[in-house]
Amino acid sequence: MRGYFKYLAWVSTSWALESSNGAADDILVGGQAVIEGVMMRSPQGYAVTVRRQDGTFQTVKENLPTTAQKWRLFKLPVFRGVGILGQALVLGIRALRFSVDAALADAEPEQSGVLAKTSPEKVSSWLIAGNLVLALAVNIALFVALPLFATRFAQTRLGFESALLFNGIDGVFRITAFVTFLAVVARMKDMRRVFQYHGAEHKTVYTFEARESLNTANARKFSTLHPRCGTSFLLVVMIVSIAVFSVAHFDALYAKLLSRIALLPLVAGLSYEVIRFSAKRPAGLLRLVTFPGLMLQKITTKEPDEPQLETAIRALEEALTV
Repeated sequence: MRGYFKYLAWVSTSWALESSNGAADDILVGGQAVIEGVMMRSPQGYAVTVRRQDGTFQTVKENLPTTAQKWRLFKLPVFRGVGILGQALVLGIRALRFSVDAALADAEPEQSGVLAKTSPEKVSSWLIAGNLVLALAVNIALFVALPLFATRFAQTRLGFESALLFNGIDGVFRITAFVTFLAVVARMKDMRRVFQYHGAEHKTVYTFEARESLNTANARKFSTLHPRCGTSFLLVVMIVSIAVFSVAHFDALYAKLLSRIALLPLVAGLSYEVIRFSAKRPAGLLRLVTFPGLMLQKITTKEPDEPQLETAIRALEEALTV
């Protein structure tokens, strides 16, 4: 049971460990932390590199056109964010499956428990697919349904009618649930290592953006906090959703719940535009919106060690040669 909960935690937090590679025209790479490794995305494709227990690297890479290259619709504002985030989700699942396969191959039978009774390929297929569905349900329950019900309870007790106040309180509850969830997951030993790889990914991306040589000495001096991180993005999503849900107002509780789920692509697309605009104008007022997300990354990123930095650098080097 502990093993299944661990994999569920990995899948449930994968959205917070991904960095977009299209937030600004001059930004070319992004990535995601996975189990004992890093996935890196370049304009041509992606590569996933994991470090095995014997210290060797295992890599998979593939050429992959962007959604905008395949469909012109995803070149338009808002739509481009939905396309990029949708593709990032698909790539994140592929990367996580690859890292799970490697982790299970390295695991001793007594460590992997019931998972050792099945081949890595079969385990990763149903385990990731099943946990993805469960993780989506958990995320909707924690970050959509629970805050909504708590806000309706508060409204019943306090007797206010303002839609803006309702969605403001709902947003506060949502952010509180989000931060609490990350803080709880961060206490898991295995997740701490994933968060270290998350920090290694950010440092490597910073090194590339600074046009410096990709080596651990250069990467180590950079921060683990990056404005295009999925953690920052999700916090912006929660802030933008307050405005969107206030405009798309419904009185019935079930209608509020369904509208929040249905409007998630719109909220995500608008939030992407905020991040993109902020990345192009570092001194702008919108930077204030992304600043809390940087602070939240103090939970989801940790200082990496030398091997973890080497793994992230290897992943980016492989991605740049796709």
